[in-house]
Amino acid sequence: MPLHPDARRIIDRTRVEDPGQVTQFDAPAMREAFRQTWAMPDELPAVGGVVDSVVPGPAGDIPVRIYTPEGDGPFPAFVWFHGGGWTIGSVEENEYSNRLICAGADVVVVSVDYRLAPENPFPAAADDCYAVVEWVARNGAEISADGARIAVGGESAGGNLAAVVSLKARDLGGPAIALQLLVSPVLGHPADGRASYEEFSDGYFLSRESMEWFFTTYPRDERDLEDPYLLPLRAGDLSRLPRALILEAEYDVLRDEGEEYAKRLAEAGGEVDHVCYDGLIHGFFGLLGTELEPSKHAHDRAVAALRAACHGAS
Repeated sequence: MPLHPDARRIIDRTRVEDPGQVTQFDAPAMREAFRQTWAMPDELPAVGGVVDSVVPGPAGDIPVRIYTPEGDGPFPAFVWFHGGGWTIGSVEENEYSNRLICAGADVVVVSVDYRLAPENPFPAAADDCYAVVEWVARNGAEISADGARIAVGGESAGGNLAAVVSLKARDLGGPAIALQLLVSPVLGHPADGRASYEEFSDGYFLSRESMEWFFTTYPRDERDLEDPYLLPLRAGDLSRLPRALILEAEYDVLRDEGEEYAKRLAEAGGEVDHVCYDGLIHGFFGLLGTELEPSKHAHDRAVAALRAACHGAS
């Protein structure tokens, strides 16, 4: 299907720096350039409350932003991890979608500002995210959340971290997770040979070379690339994992690995729903969610999945 007109307008407007030049930048400059590619919407969905706080982590306090619905809790908890190749980004660019999910699904959203690479390489981000989920399971009452009803989710590198947290919880006997919401997740490596990396390598908001650059910042060395806590498609066993909703964009280098992960989860006996949105580009859920008209369908799908998994409602 052709690019959606909204996606074409975004691509024409942003024209992100050529990745060959980006790789010459240091991470702080990349973060600043990224901040300039988006703007906070003027109108944000109403929620009961928003507070910035911290959660104890393996290397110190982890900043979190907590969104609470209207009404009386405890509510289910949805722990969200932002994207940005483990290197850029923050909780700020998901303000709209986190509020929308909080109000629509009637869940406490805990958005995690995990440590970034290259200052904090693998497994820092994964360790921080897992620590927050463990904290919510033990201390949910402090934020009007039910620690026995937890879902996780994220977009891009955040989707990677949600999948990794689900693996760690299974392997380490951690908190029960009701749902993993994986939006355009990073699950494999650019050199794995998937067709979407060739078809959409440049000119579709997220490029192959940008992803290759991220893989120079997060792993400590080549050995990390075989660790399923960095790349979940490296896992030999994908059984006994939480039900999954995997949302993809057609014009995205990451599209095929999400499809492959969904297939492998199903083959391992898991409950998985995989949706690919025709004509859309990377970042359609959180970062660009207010600029792409079809994103509303993805938000509605996520809300319905969270309600079914955490409230038992369809």
